[in-house]
Amino acid sequence: MNRETLTEFLKTEFRQVAGMFAIDDVGRDRVTVRLLHDERHLRPGGTVSGPAMFALADVSVYLAILSMVGPKALSVTTNCSIDFMRKPASGVDLVCQARILKLGRALAVGDCLIYSEGMENPVARASLTYSIPPAPDS
Repeated sequence: MNRETLTEFLKTEFRQVAGMFAIDDVGRDRVTVRLLHDERHLRPGGTVSGPAMFALADVSVYLAILSMVGPKALSVTTNCSIDFMRKPASGVDLVCQARILKLGRALAVGDCLIYSEGMENPVARASLTYSIPPAPDS
């Protein structure tokens, strides 16, 4: 799947989050996704909340997998580890660079670096494992 088909997939199959994210780039085994700045993603003190950063990492790896295996909507997260390393800048989008490290028949493993737009160093790092549903004839 490419940028356009992934964007359309979000709009039709995952409407709950479609307006929160924009897909910047799709490449072989990787995607770049942005969390669009919105007050609802902020925690007290005005910084982006951990759950919003988790959502960015989770959706980014999901999209990276779909870009490789096609529109398998039932792929689900089975594990996630996330490190919050520094406070994001305020008032800007977060950008996630996700890549797939292993794509098997049943499991996919990916990692992410999350940047605050305009900052050189990442604000978070995540590692995720996804379960991929079996093919209908399996």
